[in-house]
This record gives sequence, C-alpha cells and structure tokens, in this order.
Amino acid sequence: MSADVRLYWIVWVAWALLAAATVPYLLVRPAPYGRHSRAGWGRVVDARLAWVLMEAPSPLGMILVFLLAHRASNAVALAALGLWLGHYLYRAFVFPLLLPPASNPMPIVVLVAGAFFNLVNVYLNGYWLFWLGPVRPVDWLSSWQFVGGTSLFFFGLLVHTLADHALRHLRQTQNGERGLPRGPLFRWLDCPNYFGEIVEWFGFALATWSPGGLIFALWTAANLVPRALRHHRWYRETFADYPASRRAVIPFVL
Repeated sequence: MSADVRLYWIVWVAWALLAAATVPYLLVRPAPYGRHSRAGWGRVVDARLAWVLMEAPSPLGMILVFLLAHRASNAVALAALGLWLGHYLYRAFVFPLLLPPASNPMPIVVLVAGAFFNLVNVYLNGYWLFWLGPVRPVDWLSSWQFVGGTSLFFFGLLVHTLADHALRHLRQTQNGERGLPRGPLFRWLDCPNYFGEIVEWFGFALATWSPGGLIFALWTAANLVPRALRHHRWYRETFADYPASRRAVIPFVL
C-alpha cells in the first residue's frame, strides 16, 4: 500500500469515528444556526454570506482537484463531477440568495467548521474519484450502480429543493416567522429537505461506488437526522394542531 493510499484510509477512518461521535452530541446540542440559534457562540455573520462562504469551498475545491488530476477526458469522472456540482451550485450560490432577509445570522465558528467539513469531503471524494480510485470505463454509466444511484440522487435533489421552496414561501406568508409546514411534501415528514439531501448522497455513494461517497452519505445522516429530530420536537411543542402521524425525517419510521 502506497503512502498516499495509507494516508487516505487513515483520514477516512478518523472521519468515520468523528461522525459516530458527533451524533450523540447533536442529539443534545443542535448546531447553533437557523431556528436553533442561541447566544454564546461569538461573533456572527449575515446568514446569506455565511452560507456562501461555508459551501463554496466544496464546488470550487472539487473543480480544482478534477483539473489537477489526469482524468479530465474520462466520462465517468466527468459524470461524478457533474453530480457534485449539481448539488453544490445550488447549495452554495442559489440557496443562500433565496434565504429570507430575517434569517438568523450564523456564528463564525459554525461557518469555519462547515467550510472545514466541506474541504475534508472534497479530499475524500475528489482525491479518490480523480486520483486514487479505479479508472472506470464508459460502460459504468449503464451499470445498475450508476443508474440506480443517479436516479436516487436526482430524486433527492428534487425533493430537497422543492421543500426548501415551500419553507421559504411559508415564512413569506408568516411575515418572516416560522409556521407549521403543510402540503404534499410535509404530509409524512417535518424535514423532507433533510430526507432529500440524505437520499442524494446515498445515491451519489452508489453511483460512484466509492469510499468517499459512502462516508459523506453517513456524515450527512449523522448531521441531519439529529437536527431533524430537534425540529420534530420543536414543531410538537409549538403547534397544538401538529399531525400526530408525522415523522421527523424518514417516512413511517423516524
């Protein structure tokens, strides 16, 4: 095993252990942004600027890794880059601009932690896909892994962008306040946006069949499932007409 591969797996295992340790903490102390903002986390930044600065390293970093690699002519590598950018061009540059002006500012420490998280994931995904991992032939694009994975990815992307839109519209009708979301996407879930994002990254992991994709999917669940459970508790405590059959993030289960 080469030194590059050994280092990669050391980082991968350390990242997986950190994800496992993060879950119980987030179940007790949700990250302090959005509706869970609270004092005591230092200086803050406007939410729209913070989201751009936090998320932009991911698409920009992945493009840089791709350009420095030797697989720019490989169709499978191009497809993987396209999936990554399909999510992050929305998350880094569209989503922040659509945030309501009344959005709570984000602590700088959360911004920095999020940017670091994104850079580690660029390393674990980009370095594997474009440097260390196998060079996949073009017929991988018709494999069950790629077809199934991309289908999941785009389904998840559609669900989470539509849910984001519905939540923004709800706040506009509530004069900037948060209400109880309703409608098809919220019939069974409080957080279809989180559900969609989790599905996206498990789809990406399947489509790329890569260790980087897998750990990113697991990290996404480790981050968003505890947050969805906190949202679920907030909705139940805040709204007397909360639907008893609704779940937090996984239909009929959780």
